Amino acid sequence: MIEVADRLKQVEEYYFSKKLKEVAFLKSQGHPIINLGIGSPDLNPPIKATMALKDSFDDAGVHKYQSYQGLPELRDAMASFYKSQYNVDLSAATEILPLMGSKEGIMHISMAFLNAKDEVLIPNPGYPTYTSVTKLLQAKPLLYDLKEENHWLPDFVALERMDLSKVKIMWINYPHMPTGMDANHKFYDDVIAFGKRHNILIVNDNPYSFILTQKPKSILQYRGAKDTCLELNSISKTFNMAGWRVGMLIGKYELVNAVLKVKSNMDSGMFYGIQKGAIEALKSSDIWFESVNSVYRNRKKLVLQLAKLLNCMCNEDDTGLFVWAKLPSGVKSEEFVDTLLKEHSIFITPGTVFGTNGEGYVRFSLCAESALIEEAINRVK
Repeated sequence: MIEVADRLKQVEEYYFSKKLKEVAFLKSQGHPIINLGIGSPDLNPPIKATMALKDSFDDAGVHKYQSYQGLPELRDAMASFYKSQYNVDLSAATEILPLMGSKEGIMHISMAFLNAKDEVLIPNPGYPTYTSVTKLLQAKPLLYDLKEENHWLPDFVALERMDLSKVKIMWINYPHMPTGMDANHKFYDDVIAFGKRHNILIVNDNPYSFILTQKPKSILQYRGAKDTCLELNSISKTFNMAGWRVGMLIGKYELVNAVLKVKSNMDSGMFYGIQKGAIEALKSSDIWFESVNSVYRNRKKLVLQLAKLLNCMCNEDDTGLFVWAKLPSGVKSEEFVDTLLKEHSIFITPGTVFGTNGEGYVRFSLCAESALIEEAINRVK
């Protein structure tokens, strides 16, 4: 038996990869599973995006290798998007790197800046990929607490007490997944100052800024951000194009170029047609965002009803594609989820997937039709 690399011994198969096998098996046995666990948008992309993809097959060179940096017009569209939506000025030539989804950016950034035994500040609760990528590169995750009593924001006083001498990267993610908390202006000023003070690269993972938010924010709107920050963004959630795998890395040239050195050795460019579709999506008007959010607002009302029936407490003002719900005192997240799946054939996500501070919470997805959520309500009733 050929032994796997030591790095694989530090990570486990992704929770959803394992759990969805169980869900698929139950479905194959005739169980009518309602999946409210996964944040994969079920709405359609902008029509102009899909038409641009179809029309691209008539273009010369459509099937050739593409640039590692993407089409110039794609970078122009990303720069225009950041200007119109975030009021951030960017050089399309030097400060934007298109990605095959922002998830690959987590790996590319980590490979560009981390050595073995470097340390990385990771939110608890937070996106599990930050931890797994850090471990795969044989760096050390340092979890920092996010707690409800602090509005799911970092405690900078507690962070300053930590030994930060080996920390190279700090991951932040607002609007936050899984809790839906949106950060205030003071937080961004504080985290930028923190990064400068300790020479830490702050990376804001920002795919949810248009989902049920009052006004989208970018960390690059704030003074001094480009000196110490990068931002990941994506068209997956904003434009219902998760399977297209189009993301972007934003920041000053020196930092973005370091990531390009990694990326150019990992792939051979994004398919031309997908880039053409992404360009059209990024040109969408404010009417697009409102039409999508009107659907999510209606679904959220239903999910809040479902959560209430299950004796869960929620913050109705949270943003993003999910509802983060607090379980009754003493109830364990994974036991609750397994019981709901067994007794009502409803799948939701236990908070423990996102870290130890997720114990006592569950997450409901808004990526299901209202009729399915209503059916889930009726089952619980």
